[in-house]
Amino acid sequence: MMVTILCEAPNMLGCDDVTRTAVMTGIGAEDDIPLGERKTVTDFCYLLDKSKQLFNGLRDLPQYGHKQWQSYFGRTFDVYTKLWKFQQQHRQVLDNRYGLKRWQIGEVASKIGQLYYHYYLRTSETSYLNEAFSFYSAIRQRSYYYQVNKEDRPELVVKKLRYYARFIVVCLLLNKMDLVKVLVKELSEEIEEYTQRFNTEDQLEWNLVLQEVAAFVEADPVMILNDDNAILVKSNRLQEGGVPQLEPGMVVGQLTLADALIVGNCNNQVKFSELTVDMFRMLQALEREPVNLATQSSKPGTLVREDSCTLPLCITEPSEKPAKRENPHKYLLYKPTFSQLYTFLAASFKELPANSVLLVYLSATGVFPTGRSEYEGPYDFGGVLTNTNRDVVNGETVQKRNQAQKEMHCLHPGDLYPFTRKPLFVIVDSSNSTAYKNFSNLFGQPMVCLLSPTVYPKSMQDQSQRGSLFTLFLYCPLMGFLSVCGLTSARQGLWEKAQDFLRKVSHDIGQMLTSSRALDQAFLQFYGDEFLRLLMIRFVFCSATLRLHKLFREARSFPESYPQLPKQELLDNSVLQKHILELAAMLDVQNLFTDGMLDNY
Repeated sequence: MMVTILCEAPNMLGCDDVTRTAVMTGIGAEDDIPLGERKTVTDFCYLLDKSKQLFNGLRDLPQYGHKQWQSYFGRTFDVYTKLWKFQQQHRQVLDNRYGLKRWQIGEVASKIGQLYYHYYLRTSETSYLNEAFSFYSAIRQRSYYYQVNKEDRPELVVKKLRYYARFIVVCLLLNKMDLVKVLVKELSEEIEEYTQRFNTEDQLEWNLVLQEVAAFVEADPVMILNDDNAILVKSNRLQEGGVPQLEPGMVVGQLTLADALIVGNCNNQVKFSELTVDMFRMLQALEREPVNLATQSSKPGTLVREDSCTLPLCITEPSEKPAKRENPHKYLLYKPTFSQLYTFLAASFKELPANSVLLVYLSATGVFPTGRSEYEGPYDFGGVLTNTNRDVVNGETVQKRNQAQKEMHCLHPGDLYPFTRKPLFVIVDSSNSTAYKNFSNLFGQPMVCLLSPTVYPKSMQDQSQRGSLFTLFLYCPLMGFLSVCGLTSARQGLWEKAQDFLRKVSHDIGQMLTSSRALDQAFLQFYGDEFLRLLMIRFVFCSATLRLHKLFREARSFPESYPQLPKQELLDNSVLQKHILELAAMLDVQNLFTDGMLDNY
């Protein structure tokens, strides 16, 4: 509902209506209105109609590909810049002659916020989230939508509710959880008033929105508490100095992560909008901490003060050719069909630059083979579920005719083979992740698959609705460690001490990876990219932790990889095991771990 563009036209007057309204709101006849003021209204009306036309056209742009949409976005930003500046400079005339209302100004600001948010979705540049936030925040601080509740028009109230939902999404992505809770409370009150006043049919839909965001906010399994027992929210995006640096003499590849497909199709996992918890965490693991564009001198835009709140006079228009992409470009696919998933895969593959990597993250329900064939090929191990509206005949779902047929609504390992012609990095978090360890590297390009456990101890399974433990480790290793130890809170001082220790552990794991003689060269080919380096290091830490944990006894409860990582040099490395036991002792949970060398599973 909120991730896709809701291209609704601003409910404002057209040019013909404006002329009539100007007569009604003016003093005397139309001829008494000064020509300059009449031109101001006409110019405003033109900009308004043009902005509406361009904004509505956004939904017709292809959702994939990097270049087809940029010029269109540029034109849209340009018109909204002129519109926003024009209404600021001619507010009094527009108030008197056009009858401009505050909610209409709020609609323009809301559209600009949506533009920035969708530009972020298209480019993955987190700076534009701050720009969206500045407009959404100003709407609330200036009470642009306050008068909406006094008008007998339910469609205007729906605009206000949608604004709140979009604002909440942006705040979630910026980890502004305290503000999210305030906004949820305000939204709840607005929904209650709306449903009581208008007796509408969409009450259940809006109540579901409230339930989803409430569950999303509570999804983190561990709370960080300060001295006043207040909950602290820590960002887990990549920060300066947050990844072990390459040391002199390290021989690693020069590949760069350019594109990522983040797929979420887990049954019953907490979500908000079209973002599951796992998707949300992986998205942030592939981003750097955002900066405010307005603070960057190289960016256009001057700030003005109005109603004690700053907003850009000139909207910061994105550059079509940024000097350097800070983050990999991402596609967020919630419950895609096979056709949709393959289309986006093909688009990413086609536009992947030279010396670049495509990452595919699959958080999805496992699909298992129904029978065994004599020849076990890349379509004989099952895979992960893709979405489908199954054909229904006479009220019954059509099933496969025989066991020899493969599940068609499934991404099989063989489906990824064509894309191994370029460097490919795959992460599978699924109950059938091990289907993807049966790869063949047909084209000799670097390829790595990081695969989740397929079975968790019973005590861990109850938490799956709030996100996968495996993805949690890749997103925030300390939170994963605390969660697997059954700890639901940590004091700020202890958290920071443990984080400092984990930085040392990550550095040591990095050295183990680059110095290992038994390590497959594919891992080193990807090690030069900071995001992939961090994911591989966290994967090793997760694997070593679970292999030492007393509750994890089955081989199926350990992560796996393709190619396999050396056990003796990495996963069961005595130095790494010592680090894990030290961390456990720091957190007073050393009794949960075995201190002897594990058997090779």
